[in-house]
Amino acid sequence: MSTRSSRSSSGTGSSCGASRKENAVTKTVSRWRSDRLHRDISLVRWGTFGQPVLLFPTAGGDAEEIERMHVISVLDPLISAGRIKVYSCDSVAGAALASNEGSVEHRCWILNQFHEYVAYEVVPAIRTDCRDGGIEVVAAGASIGAFNAVAVTCRYPHLFSTALGMSGTYDLERLMGFQGNQDYYFSSPLSFVPGLEGPTLDTLQRRFIVLPVGQGRWEDPSESWRMAGVLGAKGVPNRVDPWAATYDHDWPTWREMLPLYLDDLVA
Repeated sequence: MSTRSSRSSSGTGSSCGASRKENAVTKTVSRWRSDRLHRDISLVRWGTFGQPVLLFPTAGGDAEEIERMHVISVLDPLISAGRIKVYSCDSVAGAALASNEGSVEHRCWILNQFHEYVAYEVVPAIRTDCRDGGIEVVAAGASIGAFNAVAVTCRYPHLFSTALGMSGTYDLERLMGFQGNQDYYFSSPLSFVPGLEGPTLDTLQRRFIVLPVGQGRWEDPSESWRMAGVLGAKGVPNRVDPWAATYDHDWPTWREMLPLYLDDLVA
């Protein structure tokens, strides 16, 4: 695994937890070969202290999309105060879906493998970086990123404490025009959450999922309400927050939502 850093921090190393130490927004890029996805993947971190937040890109975005879209800038007060550390990884599955890579079966396989990659490669890397083998992660994202944030939280609730799904797109079969297989079933929270039982459901019922959505251009609030209905039917705490019709399915909306909710969700 290769790692490179930019900018310097007032502290040494990296930590998580409740530290309030002021620090520069240090950026570190790690890259390794994922055997699950058969390709090189990047994981980027901004910040040095605080609660780890895994922020999924939209659709086929890469790990640095959120920086280019000025999301890191609006999160600067939380990062610099040592309240959060932000991580992001390449949206491999989203890119495959958006580009119609290979067959439908191949794209469903990548989606399933991507979530396993997050659980078994990304989260361990975050915990190592935080020097805490049991720390729970906040999952967040917008659009397809919201799908991934909710999916991994529901699928691996022992790893994630909270999911923030902004303007979520949850019915990928309808969006992409394909019929999913078993790989898709295990990746789609609309599909697998109704069948959850036992310890996984018990743990998920102690988590919280918040689904803010605008009512402006390109938004579809029915997706969030449908996801909330599936979660509520299984006793999973959740809330849909409808925003006004002036909030479109676009980056200005998410740049306003994200710091507001993270400020509320993170101690």
